[in-house]
Amino acid sequence: MAKFYEQITPELAAFIEQQKLFFTASAPQEGRVNVSPKGMDTFRCFEPNLVGYLDVTGSGNETAAHVTENGRLTLMFCSFVGAPLILRLYGQGRVIRPRDPDWQSWLDRFEALPGTRQIMLLSVESVQTSCGFGVPLFDYQGDRTQLVEWAERKGPDGLQAYWQAKNQTSIDRLPTYLLSDQVDGDPVKGDPANG
Repeated sequence: MAKFYEQITPELAAFIEQQKLFFTASAPQEGRVNVSPKGMDTFRCFEPNLVGYLDVTGSGNETAAHVTENGRLTLMFCSFVGAPLILRLYGQGRVIRPRDPDWQSWLDRFEALPGTRQIMLLSVESVQTSCGFGVPLFDYQGDRTQLVEWAERKGPDGLQAYWQAKNQTSIDRLPTYLLSDQVDGDPVKGDPANG
C-alpha cells in the first residue's frame, strides 16, 4: 500500500544512502518523457525537503532542459537487496551550472568526478513509498569505470567541445543552457536563477 510523507524521514534518508542506483523522470510541456538511471556516489540528502545529485556528462541532457522549462522532477529509488521498497521524491528541480555564483558551494558537498557537468537540486514537495514486491533481487558488483575513464581521456577542452556539440538541446530541441544563459539572445525562462 502506498504511503505519502511531507518530507524525507531519517529512516527514508538512511534507505536512500544505501542505494547504488536511482532514476530521474522529467518531461517537457510537450514532447517525450525522459527516464534516466543514475549511479556512482552522486546523490545527497541535504535537508528533509532538499536533495541533489551531481550530474556527469552523458549523451543527452534531457533533465536540464525539462527542469529549466517547467521545474517538474521525480526521483525514484528501489531496493534490490533486503526488504522490498520503492521510494519516490516529487518536487521542483533547479539546475546549478558551473557559471552560477553558488556553484562551488554546492560542488563542495560532493566527491569530485571527472566529467561533472551540472548539479540537479530537488525541492521535495512530497515523498511516496510503495511495496516494491515486484522488484527483483540483484547483487551489486561495483560501479562501472567507463564514464570516468572517458571523461578523463576527453579532458576539459574535449568535454567543452562535447557539451557544445551534444548537450545544448534536448531531443525535442529544448535548450539546456548548459554553456550560456541565453540562446539567440533570449534569457533563460523558468530557471529560478534567472527570475
